[in-house]
Amino acid sequence: MNFVCQQCKQPLQLDASLVDLSPSAYDMVAASLPPAPPSYTRQIPDSEKLTQLPAPASVKAAWQQAVQDRSASPSSSTQSPRQRNPSQRAVVQPNESFVLLQDSIVRNIPSPLPTAPYTKKASSAKARSRGAPQAAPEVMQEETKHPSPSPLSHHLRSTLRLFNLLSSRTDLDHPLCAECTDILLSELTRQLEETKRERDGYIAFEKEVRKEKERDGDGMSKEEAELKIEKLKEEERIAIAKLQAAEREREQLTEEMKALELEEKELEEEEAEFWRMHNAHLLKSADQASQLAALHAAYAADSAVLEKLECTNVYNDAFCIGHEGVFGTINGLRLGRVPGVPVEWAEINAAWGQTLLLLYTVARKLDFTFENYRLVPMGSFSRIERTTGDKATYELYGSGDLHLGRLLHNRRFDFAMVAFLDCLKQIVDYAKAQGAQTEFPQIVKDKIGEASVKLQFSQEEAWTRALRQVLLALKTLLRWTTNGSNG
Repeated sequence: MNFVCQQCKQPLQLDASLVDLSPSAYDMVAASLPPAPPSYTRQIPDSEKLTQLPAPASVKAAWQQAVQDRSASPSSSTQSPRQRNPSQRAVVQPNESFVLLQDSIVRNIPSPLPTAPYTKKASSAKARSRGAPQAAPEVMQEETKHPSPSPLSHHLRSTLRLFNLLSSRTDLDHPLCAECTDILLSELTRQLEETKRERDGYIAFEKEVRKEKERDGDGMSKEEAELKIEKLKEEERIAIAKLQAAEREREQLTEEMKALELEEKELEEEEAEFWRMHNAHLLKSADQASQLAALHAAYAADSAVLEKLECTNVYNDAFCIGHEGVFGTINGLRLGRVPGVPVEWAEINAAWGQTLLLLYTVARKLDFTFENYRLVPMGSFSRIERTTGDKATYELYGSGDLHLGRLLHNRRFDFAMVAFLDCLKQIVDYAKAQGAQTEFPQIVKDKIGEASVKLQFSQEEAWTRALRQVLLALKTLLRWTTNGSNG
């Protein structure tokens, strides 16, 4: 015999204790159940039962669908025992759940057969487990086939009577599966706890009422009761007035809160705008600070370069005057000739060109104008022109040729060197007049430092020594020009 849960419609397997339920156990179960309430004598609609059951919505929907399927079928055998005959279920007696068997019959009862597998459809299992009247014809047919009562029919009849008894004393149909039973017990436990709390509240309220009655006493007169009522009414009126005032104050506070919220919103917008401007100002300030730092760095670099340039004497680099043995040199060019050291006239002419250029540069820096002469620096072919008298031109370069024309040219070369020495004397006198404390070589006509600058009719050593004194005077003049008051 297969059973299904009357709530979730799931197949279930009965415990062995229900299958082998003895009469004494049946009586114990029947005695522990509450008596059947009068409301069980009337037919309760299935929809009302469904709303009263503490079950999930999905279970109720499945149960309602099963009821609709049963009501749609033409057979009336799917109705529950309550719907067919509720009064008959109400009068089922526990004594009818068992029969007395003789000892010979009990000894001859075979062992219980194994339970058949669940092969039928769920609808037939539901219909067979809904009530005893449905299974009764089958039991009768088995009894007609077998004259002696079989254990299966006996156990089936006993189990169905037990389920009918449980269904008649409770609001739910049986059997129930373990899960539905747990849900039912949880709901009933919750209802019990709520009922206990409600009962405790009623008890406490009843105690308070009794205490109030004891305080008031039975000796209060009608006038005192009326005075108390009037006093309570006055207190009620005052409380109502206070409540109205509180309501007005609450409305006023609500309006003030709305105004404050609007003001807060405006302040938040102003704060956001302020922070936006502040951030923009910070970015601009950082940009300006970086630009200022870059300018400071550039200024420091330029100052260092300027200081370095100020310490640099470009004239010393442009006109490097030194000596090499007995020769005076300017920019590495030897100026003069001695026996045994052949110095080319091209080198001597180039050295004279650098020497004339140096004198010309110093005069221009000092803004000095020579008297009677004008310097024309042209490298190896430089010359000096007279500005007065015959306005002759003297070439400041020589040659080693011995023909007559070259001799005349060398004479003009001597005049040019004497004119150069005259110009050098003029500018040295100007420097001394400006307060120069530097010692210059003494220049007298064509001699400087006791040596003549003329090449004709003089020895080459004396001429070389005179040219060396010329370069020394120019170097001293250049140092005073660049480092002195006129530098």
